[in-house]
Amino acid sequence: MTKKGKILVVDDNAGIRSALGILLPLHFKETELIPSPSVLVSKMAQMQPDVILLDMNFNTGINTGNEGLYWLSEIKKRSPDTEVVLFTAYADIALAVEGMKRGAFDFIVKPWDNEKLISTLRGACLQSISQRHPESMEQTGKVNAEGMRWGRSASMSALKRTVDKIAGTDATVLITGENGTGKDMLAKELHRLSERSLRPMVCVDAGALTETLFESELFGHVKGAFTDAHSDHAGKFEQADGGTLFLDEIGNIPLHLQAKLLRVLQNRAVTRVGDTKSIPVDIRLICATNRNLEKMVNDGQFREDLYYRINTMHLHLPSLRERQDEIQPLAEMFTEKFASKYRRCVQGLSQEAVEILKRHRWPGNIRELQNCIEKAVILADGQMLESADIMISASPVPDTGEDTAAETLEMAEEKAIRAAVARFNGNLSMVAKALEISRPTLYAKLKKYNI
Repeated sequence: MTKKGKILVVDDNAGIRSALGILLPLHFKETELIPSPSVLVSKMAQMQPDVILLDMNFNTGINTGNEGLYWLSEIKKRSPDTEVVLFTAYADIALAVEGMKRGAFDFIVKPWDNEKLISTLRGACLQSISQRHPESMEQTGKVNAEGMRWGRSASMSALKRTVDKIAGTDATVLITGENGTGKDMLAKELHRLSERSLRPMVCVDAGALTETLFESELFGHVKGAFTDAHSDHAGKFEQADGGTLFLDEIGNIPLHLQAKLLRVLQNRAVTRVGDTKSIPVDIRLICATNRNLEKMVNDGQFREDLYYRINTMHLHLPSLRERQDEIQPLAEMFTEKFASKYRRCVQGLSQEAVEILKRHRWPGNIRELQNCIEKAVILADGQMLESADIMISASPVPDTGEDTAAETLEMAEEKAIRAAVARFNGNLSMVAKALEISRPTLYAKLKKYNI
């Protein structure tokens, strides 16, 4: 990847400067590090940085944190297109949030995560460069943007037209669809196409939040709010301020916690656990679920007022079996991806392999297809994925009926076992490993199918 962007670091901690002096040159075109803001103005004139990573406190006796806000104002006054990322300790998060309101691009908390730091600085660089040289960003956008794969089906074409219309707005969006259809990718696409694309997108698996951590994770807490609250903590709503908050599996939130979420969405403000101060948040909300929320509302399992609050725009992702034309292109994309990842010489799929893929029901949708191709690429012997490499049923999709579906699953299982036995020349240890089952289970199935 071509290194772009000029980063100026202002921090009085020699250890931090030393660590960043090793890390940042690996990712950016030019890096300068200075210990004090006293030479900041002259260094800016000399270097003309795209981004300044600015510590909030220095050893000069000025009020805690206010020095960072002062220099932020000075930077933006002298060079409005230079982006500032604030470098702060946990205790100064409130000041960092105030800094973002005054024009900072984002803030990084010490001790930092390298991946998060690099990602934030890259985003700030893109923002700065696009403001100074908008004409230079057109090609960059084409290269770096990871858009969603839409396919050519009528349902996906209609969905894309709707996405293009609403992406630039702040309308709240509810995405529905089966597991594995790519609801998270669609949420990221909405954020990528929005005016908030250079601000953070915070993703939360709402169904995985325990009841005890629900408020703390979403709304934050203050030091001493509970036993393990050793410092102030900004919740997901605050972290997403100015950007997008994606609540996945929202249908799994218990009924009694839905009221607390609704209150925050109505007020667009959070109150941290253990505090009384209300903190305004500016977010674009996107939710997703694989459940039927309308039925849950009728059954009294989901609040009707919350449902209408999150359902300003409704996008439904069709299952993969409803998007037959996308199976082959997706399979080819995954084949190329995993051949590169695992350094295999696989270059494509035979027509027989493609036909098997198209006949499968794909209950796990795109995620299942991806896993299927990954396994096939790993185990393949030749340059093309053949029908024997695809460990699924080649039988036609049944129209209806549980008995027929059960029969088809057994046929798929038998075919997968026979194909694996043939591939590994009867080596049952290899067969069991490839099918991800135990040897006793394999023996039982061999007996069942008279193999």
